[in-house]
Amino acid sequence: MEVQQMMEIHDNAFARQFETNLNGNLITVEYSFQERKIFLTRINLPDDFDNEEYVDELIKNILEIAEERKLKVVPIYPRITKFFRKYKAYKDLLPPGIRI
Repeated sequence: MEVQQMMEIHDNAFARQFETNLNGNLITVEYSFQERKIFLTRINLPDDFDNEEYVDELIKNILEIAEERKLKVVPIYPRITKFFRKYKAYKDLLPPGIRI
């Protein structure tokens, strides 16, 4: 049985990014705010990073944070848009009028 490690995400408000570490590598998701919406604008990954499941888990955790803060999510970055297409359960976090 595989034990999944708890992902620790730090909200660096000064740099406007969520940060996490995996095997000593910093992974960040940049964002900006407008009204009650959070715009996810970029994911920064190490050059040799290819763990798509980890990226999906990171996005899921960030969406949980947005939901707790009662924010709507606007996916700007293509990888995040791809996540919303793959996991339809999160479409309720999209603001009205945004279709993916």
